[in-house]
Amino acid sequence: MRKNDFVIIMAGGIGSRFWPMSRSSYPKQFHDILGTGKSMIRMTYERFLEYIPRENILIVTHRRYRDLVKTQLPEVQDSEILLEPVGRNTAPCIAYASFKIRQRNPQANVLVAGSDYLILNTEKFRKDVELGLDEASKEPVIITLGIPPTRPDTGYGYIQFHEPEEGDNPPYFQVKTFTEKPDLEMAKTFLNSGDFLWNSGMFIFSLPTILSAFEAYMPDLYDIFEGIHRRLDTDEEAAAIEDAYSRCRNDSIDTGVMEKAQSENIYVIPASFDWSDLGTWGSVYEHVDQDYLGNAVSGNVVVYDSTSNLVRMADQGKLVVLNGLNDFIVVDTGDVLLICKKENEQGIKGVVADVRKRFGEDWV
Repeated sequence: MRKNDFVIIMAGGIGSRFWPMSRSSYPKQFHDILGTGKSMIRMTYERFLEYIPRENILIVTHRRYRDLVKTQLPEVQDSEILLEPVGRNTAPCIAYASFKIRQRNPQANVLVAGSDYLILNTEKFRKDVELGLDEASKEPVIITLGIPPTRPDTGYGYIQFHEPEEGDNPPYFQVKTFTEKPDLEMAKTFLNSGDFLWNSGMFIFSLPTILSAFEAYMPDLYDIFEGIHRRLDTDEEAAAIEDAYSRCRNDSIDTGVMEKAQSENIYVIPASFDWSDLGTWGSVYEHVDQDYLGNAVSGNVVVYDSTSNLVRMADQGKLVVLNGLNDFIVVDTGDVLLICKKENEQGIKGVVADVRKRFGEDWV
């Protein structure tokens, strides 16, 4: 076991692009999306248990999901669940967990990961993670895991890396630029260039390195958590975090640290494993069984003259008939029916915002 290594699992997101299955009361990380018998957060947790001590795996989530975490991960202790009073994006989440870890091991090495990734080739994943942790323990670097792109996807951020010198074959590369979710034409340019990777959202660093980065690039955030750190792991922690988050801006680690520090000590390991963030229904479609016409259906579904559709039904007693439908997403949760062309799935997040504005919180 790697006793000096810690994992921060971020599990507070709502997953609005995965609506209507993913709701604010029961977001996607707690669903068995692929029909494996395990939720995404359960699969993520077990993936790290093989080489990270259980007590070194921290779950950061919204406080409304505490009971869901406890139900799906019953072996996790209360001290290993960090409860956010409100979502403030990834920078405050990582800062909170980092200061918490500092109380236990000021020289720790840390991996940050989402709770809802699909990762195949888990041995290759472990190899890449351990490479990053080993390097972070020796050098003041922040390492991200980049995914070789397979299509010009506009739903991911992109990382451009410096090409190695001729004859060199390093295991990781210095980052040149970060680009957040480009338009389609720009994504095509990135794909064709050969020196861009998808940003997986996984980061590796030593605790001194990330805290120095927060102090240098996000001093307001650093000061907030430095000011409350003595109250962590005490009876005052919940009140301290309530106060801290009331003063935190909504900032991502990408824009707050990575983009500012990229010319200095930010590196990327091109992933050797298969990865998907399962962020959209289209990404789920790619990883589930399909019939000979490319339809991926669950439940009582009869198909006529229809191809390449994804159909998910919560009510297994309902009969659904598709006739003349091609390349659609159809999701019925009982109280919501979504029918959407696959090519428009990036707009589901906007639909959720419209539903909230028109009808309140009942359906989101």
